[in-house]
Amino acid sequence: MWFALGLRRLPWRVAVFQWRAWRLAGRLGDEFARSSSTMPRRLATLLALAGDGRHAVELGTAQGWTAISLALAHPGREVVSYDPYQRAETQRYLQLVPDAVRRRVTFVAAAAASGPRTGRPVDLLYLDTTHEREATIREYQTWRPVLRPGGWLVLDDYGHPDFPGVAQAADELGLRGEARDGFFLHRVPAPLGAAVGGT
Repeated sequence: MWFALGLRRLPWRVAVFQWRAWRLAGRLGDEFARSSSTMPRRLATLLALAGDGRHAVELGTAQGWTAISLALAHPGREVVSYDPYQRAETQRYLQLVPDAVRRRVTFVAAAAASGPRTGRPVDLLYLDTTHEREATIREYQTWRPVLRPGGWLVLDDYGHPDFPGVAQAADELGLRGEARDGFFLHRVPAPLGAAVGGT
């Protein structure tokens, strides 16, 4: 199975969770989870960018697989995921991981553009919401003040023919970066002469 093969790219704890979540989705008849969640190859890219960063934010929860995987990949990382639509199945997937991991994942029932609840610096911001130009611009501008210098902004579905608004937003914002695995990757510039790195 192509999904199982892709799991080889992931840290073993993340791979185990993803496989268990995939099987649970089948039992629940949750095809939305299987079709909307970040696939293993792309998830591996996100985890590599997250590195040792301790604070990741996801805008657009879907069923929570990506947020849970980000927490599993680093024992000190806290993950906050925003989505106005909360789905009951998300809690079922959260139960697949230990309490210590669950405590580091927060699901917020709010729109991405509502902005951060604290001013804590964000090491990785994964933006995967409506994919519309105006919304993407608004969400980036709302969250830009808390993005840590040297941190990463990841725009999902960049270059996808069904979602031209993502590329339009990146161009309009003047973001510099790289297209990879269906993402647009933008590293937040550090002030001149400052060291770059996560905490």
